[in-house]
Amino acid sequence: MAGFDIRELMNDIDEAPGKVWFWDLEKAVIDADRCVQCGVCVAACPTDSIGIGSDDLPELVKMCTGCSLCWDFCPRGGLQYESTWKIMGADHSVEGIGKVEESYTARVNPMIEGVQDGGFVSALLISLLEAGEIDGALVARESATERWKGEAFLARTPEEVRECAGSFYNQTLALGHVDFKEYDLPPNPRIAVVGTPCEIEGIKAMQARPWTWGTSKVEAITLTIALLCTKSFNYEKLMLEEIQAKRGVDLENVGRVDIIRGKMIVQDLEGESIFEEPIRDFHGAALKGCDECADFMGHAADISVGSVGSADGYSSVLVRSEEGLTAFESVREKLELRELDKPEALDKLDALDKRVAFKSLKRAFDPEAPLFIDYEEHLENYAGTDRAPVEHEAVRY
Repeated sequence: MAGFDIRELMNDIDEAPGKVWFWDLEKAVIDADRCVQCGVCVAACPTDSIGIGSDDLPELVKMCTGCSLCWDFCPRGGLQYESTWKIMGADHSVEGIGKVEESYTARVNPMIEGVQDGGFVSALLISLLEAGEIDGALVARESATERWKGEAFLARTPEEVRECAGSFYNQTLALGHVDFKEYDLPPNPRIAVVGTPCEIEGIKAMQARPWTWGTSKVEAITLTIALLCTKSFNYEKLMLEEIQAKRGVDLENVGRVDIIRGKMIVQDLEGESIFEEPIRDFHGAALKGCDECADFMGHAADISVGSVGSADGYSSVLVRSEEGLTAFESVREKLELRELDKPEALDKLDALDKRVAFKSLKRAFDPEAPLFIDYEEHLENYAGTDRAPVEHEAVRY
């Protein structure tokens, strides 16, 4: 039901000024094909009115109260995402790798089976769990029913972290799963989150503006780890259409999917190459909203990690905060460390990512701007573009 229809049926009572409803977010972000499937709107809703639909997109599951929070904290809606970078102490320019306390090319020794790159993230989470510094880590694991589809999962033991080793290239709406109600956790749990930069931006924004988040436990997140990211993909378009249907690959025979040096690499269960193709060949499967993101580096995270900037088999690790440094100390002795192999490679990809974002964004990009963007201002910026809100025909009941 379109929002304006509900309002017309509300006994002619004038709506309070400034309200933004879920269906406003739906028109401007979800229906406009700009949703990046981070799940921030689900986490931010104080009445648990937003859930996850069968299409892996946010949907209204009970009455919206018009509190505006789903709009405010959406990184493609009301959240001026680059403004979260200053929460971490970044300066206004935020060029290249940005604010870091320490940076390394790293890999764990001995290597953990099944990990990609240097295994840093798995080793870090295992060390923190073994030391009792965290009670769980929100990561991605493979769906039990759909091959190579990542889903959100709270790993609470080193064994579960090892089982989740590896990468998936679809979003999991991770922040739609921070209620943790299905898990046996202590009263005040400490949770690490491994996610994309947009997910980390949403977390830091909500923590900077604490509120009542329904059943979501945003305050439980004590460590954020951003995976260096230029874009995420729609699972059906990437794995089912591009890889399985178009290229004839049996997903049951796939042992590894990775993106390295601008190529999509797919290997079989024996580690033999099935194909390697330029990542540009798969851009049609990417989430359109990712084009508006200039945060390849994960500037709002406590630690940023990825393969760019380091030799094959190693991870580039950017420690950005005191919390990140404390966590890093728990795993330092298990790592082979050296200076970043190729920091210029990080700078180059960051510059490219920003050029794409600045062409796609229909608003000003300003890390020093206020945290939130007014809905009416968004309408003015995006009206008449290919990313404009999608208006619906009135529905009468």
